[in-house]
Amino acid sequence: MTGRYLLPLAVAVPLLASALLATAGRRLPRTGCDVIATVAAGTEVVCLALLLSHSGGIATAHLGGWPADLGIVLAADPIGAGLALLAAVLVLAVVIYSWRYFDEPAGDRSGLFPALLFLFEAGMVGFALTGDLFNMFVFFELMGAAAYALTGYRIEDPRPLQGALTFGIVNSFAAYCSLLGIGVVYARTGELNLAHVGRDMAAHRTGTLTVVAFVLVVTALLVKAAAVPFHFWLPDAHAVAPTPVCMLMSGVMVELGVYGTARVYWTVFAGPGGIPHHAFRTTLAALGVLTALLGAVMCWQQRHLKRLLAFSTVSHVGLFLIGIALLTPDGAAGSALYIAAHGCVKAALFALTGVLLDRYGSVDEYGLHGKGRSLTLVGVLFVAGALALAGMPPFGTGLGKALTEDAAGHWQPWLPIVFVVASSVTAGAVLRAALGIFWGAGSPPRTRPGEEETTGEGEEPEIRTPGRNLPPAMIVVPAVLLVLAAAAVSLPALAAAVARGAGPFTDPAQYAAAVLRQGHPDLVGHTAVSAWTAPGLLLGFLSAGVAVVIAAATIRRRTPQAPDRRPLSRPVRTLRRLHSGHLGDYLAWLALGVAVLCVAIASQS
Repeated sequence: MTGRYLLPLAVAVPLLASALLATAGRRLPRTGCDVIATVAAGTEVVCLALLLSHSGGIATAHLGGWPADLGIVLAADPIGAGLALLAAVLVLAVVIYSWRYFDEPAGDRSGLFPALLFLFEAGMVGFALTGDLFNMFVFFELMGAAAYALTGYRIEDPRPLQGALTFGIVNSFAAYCSLLGIGVVYARTGELNLAHVGRDMAAHRTGTLTVVAFVLVVTALLVKAAAVPFHFWLPDAHAVAPTPVCMLMSGVMVELGVYGTARVYWTVFAGPGGIPHHAFRTTLAALGVLTALLGAVMCWQQRHLKRLLAFSTVSHVGLFLIGIALLTPDGAAGSALYIAAHGCVKAALFALTGVLLDRYGSVDEYGLHGKGRSLTLVGVLFVAGALALAGMPPFGTGLGKALTEDAAGHWQPWLPIVFVVASSVTAGAVLRAALGIFWGAGSPPRTRPGEEETTGEGEEPEIRTPGRNLPPAMIVVPAVLLVLAAAAVSLPALAAAVARGAGPFTDPAQYAAAVLRQGHPDLVGHTAVSAWTAPGLLLGFLSAGVAVVIAAATIRRRTPQAPDRRPLSRPVRTLRRLHSGHLGDYLAWLALGVAVLCVAIASQS
């Protein structure tokens, strides 16, 4: 089966599954809904795996037989198809994980959750595969609408509802900005096809209108990616969303925002009449450094495990942004591998956090201190996930981090330090929690007066009745995901395929030639590095070692008054208070971020 048929099928399968589950879910037993969802999710994985292995070129499908300048085009290069496959794999993992996660009786809402899940998947896959700017927006909004509903799935509890409203309003505000930017692009070029727009932009010179259009278009992408200062909604949503939803939001949704930023720049704004390379590189790299360091600091301050992992995601998004800001095939390949492995690892860590919530009814690091001694396997997996976050070999995160560090070091020699600091601190925070919860290391810390306002004290994310027997899937799924992150992503053949795909991803001419039917070029040009290097191995082990040291040192210093948080410097305390939970504050930061990006890029164009 060629890409001409696989591409539409990849979008149609989750849409059909969603419609079937939404209509038949009330009439089917719970097991029937689970079977349909699992078969559909598995079919989608097979479809995208075939698409990824279809050929060495860029697969295209012109829907309805219309030419590219009139109809909708789907286009799959190895990077885009690989990200769609990651989404499908994680959706399958979430479906299996959720077999017995919800306690709803058959005929009530048993088909609602998987129906929303497949709508979410359709949006993610369509976004990764579309070749049209407006349809990229449509798929992005489909993804967002499903994510809002999934976040507030426990509608009987006001906290998920509040988190879903904050998530939805902030992202909708950003979507309006993006739609306005698309309108400006269409007014300037009369096109919406990505390849056509990129070609026609060359007829115009770079000006203020171009800069504003670019910033507006990528605003929604950077908000979804949770880049600073657009990140405030992410920890609030993760804190209250069902655990399976968190697995997808941190595992693939935010990464799609990073991918979209790179895709829009390379296909539309990278040529003559667009945004100069140096302006994009310096602005996005600065944004990435800020995001990585701020996310790491906030991650270390958390005791609410879901918020801790959410801020870890923010920090790693900063590292991904640095990778794509390099504008090289090596940077793109390293970031792609890093994203794929990080998605599996972060989904596994959230799944393990769901085990704690299911067994003890809490995700508070302090309240759970020493309670997880009986969950030895869960503790071992949690530690393995923490070391994977640090980028320790042989995990795929280590290979992706090493390749991106190497590419970044060729541009700015100090950038690898940012990678080591961010990965070490976030992994150290996860290790600190694991050692205290599963092995009772250190003294049980207490909360000092005033600390509750910024640590999520008492904020339980879901209505759960603790103490039930754990379904086997809740242990098997994170274990398999960690094995995938350690083995599959590090396979030389897969790494080499991503490296070959990084060339055309950063070459608009090859993408345009395939989409506009000017031949189907093979993946030629520069092939990115895809193997371990000695410096990469050393930095990976260094990051893991630093994470272990700071986690152990923190636990040893603890007394009943938790001196690991004393004294909190004024800047850190102020930073924590900026995460106020107030919607108006978040929108103000969003508007400020748009203005700063416009000024930063315009001043260099």
